Amino acid sequence: MTLARRKWVLPFAAALIFALVVAYRLLVLPGALAFAGGTQVDLAAYRGSQVTGVPVELANADPLTKGRYLTEAADCAACHTAKGGKPFAGGRPFKLPFGTIYTPNITPDRATGIGAWTNPEFLRAVHKGIGRQGERLYPAFPYASYTLLTDDDVLAIRGYLATLPAVAQANIPNTFAFPFNQRWLMAIWSAFFSPDQRFRPVAERSAEWNRGAYLVEAAGHCGECHTPRTLMQAMDTRRKFAGGQAEGWNAYNITSDRLSGVGAWTADDLASYLAKGHAPGHGVASGPMAEAVELSTSRMTASDIAAMVTYLRTVPPVSTKASPAMAGPAAAVASVGPVGNAAGKRIFEGACASCHAWSGRGAVTSDQQLTGNRAVNDASAANVAMMILNGTGSPEHAGAFMPSFRAAYTDAEIAAAANYVTARYGAKPSRVTASEVRKMRDE
Repeated sequence: MTLARRKWVLPFAAALIFALVVAYRLLVLPGALAFAGGTQVDLAAYRGSQVTGVPVELANADPLTKGRYLTEAADCAACHTAKGGKPFAGGRPFKLPFGTIYTPNITPDRATGIGAWTNPEFLRAVHKGIGRQGERLYPAFPYASYTLLTDDDVLAIRGYLATLPAVAQANIPNTFAFPFNQRWLMAIWSAFFSPDQRFRPVAERSAEWNRGAYLVEAAGHCGECHTPRTLMQAMDTRRKFAGGQAEGWNAYNITSDRLSGVGAWTADDLASYLAKGHAPGHGVASGPMAEAVELSTSRMTASDIAAMVTYLRTVPPVSTKASPAMAGPAAAVASVGPVGNAAGKRIFEGACASCHAWSGRGAVTSDQQLTGNRAVNDASAANVAMMILNGTGSPEHAGAFMPSFRAAYTDAEIAAAANYVTARYGAKPSRVTASEVRKMRDE
């Protein structure tokens, strides 16, 4: 080989190797339970107690009760119910970088819902992401997680959905532009990122751990929000549960990292958060997580919540820069605090201090506490601004409630309030702008 050719071949070979390594890392990702080690076995071969289906407390319940429980565990109502719409009738928009997708009607209406679907068609959609007419479904429907559900559990959900009131409501077309409107591309995506494989427990782990894994990974599909996405929009399981985004909200790190995750939370803290949407000293659930608590985890049995906690506490720690060490306590008087944001201070004094207190410890109850809250300690202030815009909870329900200030303040005022809150109670002040708040309004 001549010297000139060698000079050309070596850089080409290096570039090819680099490209192959990048492609491998993008296209070949660890399985959901790969971090746990051990041997995954078929359910029939697992020697522990049953880890799928309903919890032991409902073992003798009627099929409708079992189906409702599994439907709630899978959090179907949250996505398939539009704001102010009929339950499960679809129409909820999800804005993505390449367009808006609207969830479909899954009531038993035969013309616009799933009333005419057969059981095999329903199983195929949930496990493989293939619709009734053979069309590929977009993975905004979390079939990459639901594929782990057993046939019996999917059909129990199907049985419960069949008992709901039928709602005649046509599905809204998606707004994806070319090439994202080419559904056949999802077949390629699924070949790499949706294994079409049912849950396989880890033989060396306890039944409680495996039950928690089934609820977190399959039914609850927690990773869909709490795991970062790759360039291919697949869950980056190399950074499992290190944090993601959902509808404009930050879904925070829930690994066992003590600084940026939930490693410093006790088991009781985690159980309280899942059951009530509030962990003393750690803040309240808001946005999509508040919906998940209200419609799903708060309705689960204590044993299932304990199983989820057991599993979550074993997820390896991943450190994220977006979650620095929590700030210390704030001053209890208005005169001591951040300067240079008179508008933010004015709004906080008029609308916030009566509940949250200048100290941030909460004026009446612990769920009003701002100090120690991950959202307040997030320098992006995305969740703080979204909370001011949208509020959380409702006055007629127990639990944390905060009204929406969407109509009360301008984008600039909401930005100022969010920046004041992070500067006073967080580790690093945010710099949210009015234009960013405008985008949040549209989410």
